[in-house]
Amino acid sequence: MLTFQSIELKDKDIINSYLRKQNYRASDLCFTNLYCWGRKFDTQFAITPDWLFIRFKDNNGRNSYLKPVGTGNLKEAVDLIQENHSSFSSPFQMRGLTKEMIKEIEDAMPGRFDYQLNRSVSDYIYTTEKLIHLKGKKLQSKRNHINRFKRENDWKYHSLTGNRALVEECKNMLDKWMEMNKEEKDPSLVYDDRATTLMLDNFEYFNLKGGLICVDNQIAAFTIGEPLTEDTFVVHVEKAFTFIHGAYTIINQQFIENEASDFFYVNREEDMGMENLRRAKQSYHPDILLEKYNARFK
Repeated sequence: MLTFQSIELKDKDIINSYLRKQNYRASDLCFTNLYCWGRKFDTQFAITPDWLFIRFKDNNGRNSYLKPVGTGNLKEAVDLIQENHSSFSSPFQMRGLTKEMIKEIEDAMPGRFDYQLNRSVSDYIYTTEKLIHLKGKKLQSKRNHINRFKRENDWKYHSLTGNRALVEECKNMLDKWMEMNKEEKDPSLVYDDRATTLMLDNFEYFNLKGGLICVDNQIAAFTIGEPLTEDTFVVHVEKAFTFIHGAYTIINQQFIENEASDFFYVNREEDMGMENLRRAKQSYHPDILLEKYNARFK
């Protein structure tokens, strides 16, 4: 029988000991995201010697699980979360399943589940080479935005890594950004603000990387990310003032060039079903759209 508990800061090392063994490139499988978005999704975990189990609530408050992460008998692991779910009234479901995960599940227990694509949580993955150099006709507009930004502004890139004072300054910029966007109707902004603040507060503890763009010695944009797998870097946060033309484009390019160039891929996470975010992420023409599916028993 599994015993689930809320994810706390002190659980980072034990959870990471399981996450380091996977290479799915899925942004869900990252301690920073699990912890910082934990209040929104009531995220909890349980472990056995072979498996890490993650339980959370979906947007409709229904009990959900990620695919167990670890090694051993996958059927037995899924049976454990099914047994755990028996005290809940909603149908049993696993969420955030990539095609690679589905293949593993089908190999272990063929024909047991129906799978439904959940487009809004599918991850956008790009090569670092693409995001740094922005080559080709399709990305001409991105190069134009950057060239205009450089032409119009006295700017400088600064790394946040190892600079607590600049990390604290980003919290002030976040407050200004939230004030400017308070009329947005998206209720997730409150949770986004909390998650970003937690990342800044625990920047060193999470071993995060970050960067910012200053214009006239004022922060115009900042971003935060970290290694996700051996070949993939994940970008958690990107904030910029839209009244500065090209601020989002330049921080995107400069951050990857300065902090993540050693990785082959960059996962820029999902679009949450928001049309403006979807357009922005599609405009960079992802090399991989990491589709994620929900699974329920047939």
